[in-house]
Amino acid sequence: MSEKKLFAEFPPVPTEKWEEVIQADLKGADYDKKLVWRTREGFSVRPYYRSEHLEDVKYLGSLPGEFPFVRGSQTSGNRWEIRQDIVVEQESDARAQAHDALEKGADAVGFIWAGNDTHKRVDVPALVEGISLSRNAVHFDVGVHAPYVLESFVSLAASQGAASPRGSVFFDPLGQLAVCGCYYGSKEFPLDTLKRLMDVAADRPDVKVIGANAGWFQNAGATLVQELALGLSMGAEYLSVLTDAGYDAGKVSSSMMFRFSAGSNYFMEIAKLRAARLLWAHLVKAWGPCCEECCAMYIHAETARWNMTKYDPCVNMLRTTTETMSAVLGGADSITVLPYDVAFRDPEAFSRRIARNQQIVIREEAHLGRIVDPAGGSYYIESLTRSLADAAWKLFLEIEEQGGYSQAMKQGWIQSRVEEAAAKRSAALATRKEVLLGTNQYASYTERIAEHLSGNAPSASACSCAQIVRPVAPLRLAEGFEELRLRTERSGKTPRVFMLTIGNLAMRKARAGFACNFFAVAGFEVLDNNGFETLEDGVEEALQAGADIIVLCSSDDEYPVLAPRAVELTRGKALFVLAGYPKAIVEDLKAAGVEHFIYAGQNVLEALQEYQKMLGL
Repeated sequence: MSEKKLFAEFPPVPTEKWEEVIQADLKGADYDKKLVWRTREGFSVRPYYRSEHLEDVKYLGSLPGEFPFVRGSQTSGNRWEIRQDIVVEQESDARAQAHDALEKGADAVGFIWAGNDTHKRVDVPALVEGISLSRNAVHFDVGVHAPYVLESFVSLAASQGAASPRGSVFFDPLGQLAVCGCYYGSKEFPLDTLKRLMDVAADRPDVKVIGANAGWFQNAGATLVQELALGLSMGAEYLSVLTDAGYDAGKVSSSMMFRFSAGSNYFMEIAKLRAARLLWAHLVKAWGPCCEECCAMYIHAETARWNMTKYDPCVNMLRTTTETMSAVLGGADSITVLPYDVAFRDPEAFSRRIARNQQIVIREEAHLGRIVDPAGGSYYIESLTRSLADAAWKLFLEIEEQGGYSQAMKQGWIQSRVEEAAAKRSAALATRKEVLLGTNQYASYTERIAEHLSGNAPSASACSCAQIVRPVAPLRLAEGFEELRLRTERSGKTPRVFMLTIGNLAMRKARAGFACNFFAVAGFEVLDNNGFETLEDGVEEALQAGADIIVLCSSDDEYPVLAPRAVELTRGKALFVLAGYPKAIVEDLKAAGVEHFIYAGQNVLEALQEYQKMLGL
């Protein structure tokens, strides 16, 4: 039987033809400036991709489950572990939460130890009582308690007949160095503890005991390339010290769990996890492991804390949904979805349920668990995977030139790079080049959050050790704007901002919309209207409404006449602001008494802080 080619009646269109059409549509505009996207990670993304852009990608011939595991370690389906994490303060409460999660759809629970007392042992039997260790995976993040917890966990599993339980005891001294500035309360690297964990977990491939929490860096503002490179560097250091201690590189790799943060850059996050597996597989292979299968990376993804917000918190559910999809499509082995309210209070039963159900819907209703490597073969994602891998490998080599992860931390090299990236992100948010919905754009000024704040859940990483390095500070992108908003809310006064709209209909409506959005970000009440025939009518209505700020919204052509008169009418009665910054006449406007302007590209955060000061908040 002869093969029939589909769509044979349509001749192939070469790239040159597409480019000719694009250039014609651009009408002389610069191709790179208009269509090529320069990422925060430092590489460029084209407006489209074709098969020819993947000609030099060497791993494309590999199948799922094959080295270098870009397409994941599974050979059929995409079964990830739906995990719910629980902060342990009282064992009985944590156990009840664990039972609730497992009964309502979770595959696994993670117990995060909240205690700082290094002498108080975790009561493992009390935590896992009633949990089937042969059916459910159980994870522990317990710091210095890791050896005891692992031994107890393995013993309990054996008593239930589960010879090879599933789960982890996440021991990550290198991650702790970034978090606290020391190795779990010590200045010395805990090699003996790692060796003890490796020995206890020997021949139990489904129990991971060495952690590498690269996600910490994204939650401090790092780029995805930095997160990748730092995770790779942490893994390389564990490989180095443990192979020097006599362990096979494959056994070390098989005992490791990498944590990555899944942020809101949808396609980049998919590609990041694929690039992570690619790089790790080649790195482990260079150590000469016992088997090629040992080069597979085990990835636990957690939705990002970096972009979670206190205000408009329900939007966090939308963020975590796309983040979860990225982790699923990228091939994460297990996923934790953070409850939408984790940024401002201890999560409640409802928010924990929603977080759990987000994964269940994606698996059971969207059926994303049925297809192995659903992103594979996409020209765009494969190109992103290659670009991220190339950039991360280059940065990894730079870290190695510093002496490796620990030495780079001790020199402050890593901290400086992460802080620089975080500062750029914060500046982009302040000028609204980057949008955080409900925070720096499209905020609801009527929302109040202060009464709901109860602090965040305790951190498993909290410690009071003698630091040997400067820690990498955790951040949330919204913090500056949230402090601004809370200052208004706690002042007991809600300033009123009146839109004095007049003149050109299109311009006054556009600028009034911009101004309303601008001041709502600080929690100011905004009063818009349909426009006025005269300035006198507008100012009179504004003053009757009790306006603290009056914003003139019109066109640049009309401002030379309207602005000076508006200054006179509002002087001593309200703060006058001009919507826009017409450079051609701005000096004339300033000479006429206009002192305050709001405009696109302005540092919104700093400007609103100044308005708060002027209003005595």
